[in-house]
Amino acid sequence: MPFPVDVAFITAAERELGLKFPASFVTRMTRQNGGELVCGAESWDLFTFFDTSDRTRISRTCNDIVRETRAARKRPGFPTDAVAIGTNGCGDLLILLPQSATPNALRHDVLWWDHETDQVTCLADDFADLESR
Repeated sequence: MPFPVDVAFITAAERELGLKFPASFVTRMTRQNGGELVCGAESWDLFTFFDTSDRTRISRTCNDIVRETRAARKRPGFPTDAVAIGTNGCGDLLILLPQSATPNALRHDVLWWDHETDQVTCLADDFADLESR
């Protein structure tokens, strides 16, 4: 069950990754840290921001964006500068990529990395365009 997260935990993840998340993603995650998205016929589980405010939140957020991104970056064919924000449970990942003009800021478009083909496909121009459950 997703729950709100304090922006301080998002800022901590940004510091660890050296990247700034898009505003629409931060807005959604502060209201619901994790949860599910539906894109067409595909369902995605969002990774959380690690929340150390109490024991319950620690246990519910331990598979966080920073941890999952570090693990994904070790996978063959995964874009080295991508940030993993979700999974479909079949090996594919939702990702964000850095902006070319401002490499420490992530782009607004949400991409699908296919683990079988290493192909990256745009799912939405902005995180706010995706349907949450």
